[in-house]
Amino acid sequence: MLFYRPNYLMMTAGPTTVSGNVLHARSKVFGNPDLDSDFLSYYRFVCHRLSNFLGTEKSKIIIMNGEGMLGLDSACASLTEKDDRVLVISNGFFGEGFKELIEVYGGDVTVFESSWKKSVDLEALTTFLEKDSNFKYATLVHCDTPSGLLNNIGPICKLLKSKGILTVVDTVAALGGVDFRMDEWGVDIALSASQKVFSAAPGLTLVAVSDAAWKAMENRATPIQSFYCNLLLWKNIEEKKVFPYTMPASDIISFGTAVDNLLSETLYRVFDRHEEMRDLCIERLKSFGCSLYLESDFSPTVTAFLPPKGITAAELINHLRENYNILLSGSYGPLSDTVVRIGHMGENAREDRIRFTLDCLEKTIFELKNR
Repeated sequence: MLFYRPNYLMMTAGPTTVSGNVLHARSKVFGNPDLDSDFLSYYRFVCHRLSNFLGTEKSKIIIMNGEGMLGLDSACASLTEKDDRVLVISNGFFGEGFKELIEVYGGDVTVFESSWKKSVDLEALTTFLEKDSNFKYATLVHCDTPSGLLNNIGPICKLLKSKGILTVVDTVAALGGVDFRMDEWGVDIALSASQKVFSAAPGLTLVAVSDAAWKAMENRATPIQSFYCNLLLWKNIEEKKVFPYTMPASDIISFGTAVDNLLSETLYRVFDRHEEMRDLCIERLKSFGCSLYLESDFSPTVTAFLPPKGITAAELINHLRENYNILLSGSYGPLSDTVVRIGHMGENAREDRIRFTLDCLEKTIFELKNR
C-alpha cells in the first residue's frame, strides 16, 4: 500500500501547518449532519465565533463545503446577471482573476488597474469613479498572496459604498491575522477559507453577507445560474433547519477547534504576532541579499522576495526542500519564475518556526552561491 506522509516543514503561503489538536478533532466521531439538530447548533456557534474576526454584528456568516475559490465563484454567481456592469479592482494576480469568474455569468467587466507593488491608488480610483461609477458591485483582494501585498481596503470600500456600489472582498489570505471591520468599512460580501490563517485543513469556504447583498440577490430579474454556488440557499437554513447539501461534519468540528486556537489569544495579540513575524522576515531577508518584491504595504501573513543574483527561485526552493526539509512557495503569473514566498500565517507565525526557516534559508543561499 502506498502511503503519503510528507515530512517537510510547510512554510508556504497556504495551506499552513495544522496543529495537533485540530488534527485530533478531525478524527472524532460525528453524527448525521443532515438530521442531527445539535450539529446545526454547533455549526451556528462556529459561525458566530467567526464574527470576532470579521468585525460584524449585522452580516450573516456561512461555512460552505469547498476550497476558498468556491466563495469567490459563489459571490460572482449570486450577484451577476447578464450585462451587469462590474468593477474589478486589480493590483495583483488574484485581483485580476475576478474578471474571468464574473464573465462566466455574463457580467460586463471593467478593470481598474493599479500597481502590483503597493496598495490600490485611492486618489486614482476616486478620479476614475467620478467619471464612471455605474457598477452593480466591485471586487477587490485584501491580501494578494502571489506578491504578498496587503491592500488598505477600508477607505476603498467606503469610497465604493459612497457611490452606491456593492463591495466583494477576497480576504482568504488575511482574515484572522489582520484587522478586518466588515460593518465599519461597508463590506457587503467577505470571502475567506479554512487553510490559511486559521490553520485548518483545506476544504471549507467562509462567507459573510450583508443585508444589501442579500437584497441584491433576491431582487434579481433572472435566477442564479448555479446550485452549488447559490448563496441564497443559505439565507434561511436556521428557520428551515436544513442545509442545502450534506455538510462535512468532521471538517467543521476540526475547524471549530482551529478557531478556538486563535481566540485563545486576544485578537490584537494575534495581529501583533503576525506583524512581528513579517518584520523579522523582512529584516533577515535583506541581510541575506534578497530583494523584496513590493515597495510598500507588506502583508503580515506572507512575504515575497527575489533570491540574490545568480540564484533562481526554483533552485532556492528545491535546495531548501531537498537539504533542509522546508517547503516554501513559488508564485503565479508574471511572478512565477522569479519570486519566492514565505508564509507566516496562523500556526506558522511562530518565532521558532520563522527563525529556523530563515536560518536554513541563509545556509541555502550560502551553499548555492558557493557551489
